[in-house]
Amino acid sequence: MILIIDDDVAVRASLSILLKQSGYKTKEASSPREALLLAEQHTFQLAIMDMNFSIDTTGHDGLALLGQFKKLYPNLPVILITGWGSISLAVEGMRLGAADFITKPWSNEYLVQAVQTSLSLSQQAQTADESLTRKKLDEQYDFDNIVAQDLQMLRILKKIGQIAPTDASVLIEGESGTGKELIAEAVHRNSNRKSQPFVKVNLGGISSSLFESEMFGHKRGAFTDAKADRVGRFEMANKGTIFLDEIGELDLNSQVKLLRVLQDRTYEVLGDSRSRKLDIRVVCATNKDLAKLVEEGKFREDLYYRINLIKVKLPALREREDDIPLLVQYFVNNLKKTYHRPDLQVSMRALQWLKGQHLPGNIRELKNLVERTVLVAETDVLEAEDFQAQAQQSPAKPGDKVLPAVGTMTLDEMEASMIRKSMAFYHNNISKVARALGVSRAALYRRLDKFDIPYESQD
Repeated sequence: MILIIDDDVAVRASLSILLKQSGYKTKEASSPREALLLAEQHTFQLAIMDMNFSIDTTGHDGLALLGQFKKLYPNLPVILITGWGSISLAVEGMRLGAADFITKPWSNEYLVQAVQTSLSLSQQAQTADESLTRKKLDEQYDFDNIVAQDLQMLRILKKIGQIAPTDASVLIEGESGTGKELIAEAVHRNSNRKSQPFVKVNLGGISSSLFESEMFGHKRGAFTDAKADRVGRFEMANKGTIFLDEIGELDLNSQVKLLRVLQDRTYEVLGDSRSRKLDIRVVCATNKDLAKLVEEGKFREDLYYRINLIKVKLPALREREDDIPLLVQYFVNNLKKTYHRPDLQVSMRALQWLKGQHLPGNIRELKNLVERTVLVAETDVLEAEDFQAQAQQSPAKPGDKVLPAVGTMTLDEMEASMIRKSMAFYHNNISKVARALGVSRAALYRRLDKFDIPYESQD
């Protein structure tokens, strides 16, 4: 049952009829006092609440009522209704725990969609967390392109599988190369929109002057260089999912335009004054800290709350090092087909070495390292040294020192490796090698003999 709280009888009647047509039972309250009395007498699954119940229209009474509801019924989702000019009130309400906010005048389709999403998310939050295994997840969901066994990744995949059938907006945060696009695709593939388009947009590559044309499209003659009609990205993605990557790069003016589309679910093509309806699922991604950008005034708080109904924080690859061997094997298996080398394999020592690497570029850097190594390797068994040679081709950052992972090399092996590299670098010049390693010539000769490293005596 849904509780509708609004002092306007016409609004209550309209919402009640709309929700009953969609199969929901409702109760109506015209004041905060009446709402609290009804909440004591009935068990509600959702409340739809206006922000104003007095002449001053400050919204303080609405916020106070929301606070009371969240204190008395913390698990009850609340959707706020406010005018476009009072979105700051809705943002304050989201801080206090509201599930969503809708502006007047609302779209009936979008309002029902928001109700369905809030109810679904609420039910999932109350579901007991069962033991997680990759096998169980694969039996329920489609995660074919995601390689992961790490527990924190399995929790993320379960969350994705649960929220995918809803139309909740999703914000994916994580460092560059952590697989944000793959997670966005997984949301789409497991949703009810999977047979519809999945459109990717890199907002970091769109200038503010071209934002409207790229996103909303334009008619021929809309501006000087508009020599033909152009279909915008939103129209391409209609009925499906739009993936807005690098949303943290969007300038403030473009953020306002994007917010209006996401809020009203309507847009206008440049050169055409007719408004068009939009039925879409929005998934955003960023490698920036949006909450910090909000504090700094570089990202709109109302847009922030609109896009992160569900937030997914992807761990860096160094935080899930046990998945590195799985990823390496996955990449190598694909490269076997690409380069027609069916006997390719990776030694256990190489896998251990890779597990110990920092890999600031995350999965993308690992993939590139594996492919470079396969391209130059002379044998089908890839050893740690093969990967080390290619890792040294990557641009070094100040302070970076490549050291073997703990347990992958003994001190003798490390010493022998360093001596060999130094001998090759200084073309077997014993004096230079000894100075570089900080030992005497006699000590170096003893080590050369100990490790059977060939040399020509210079005595």
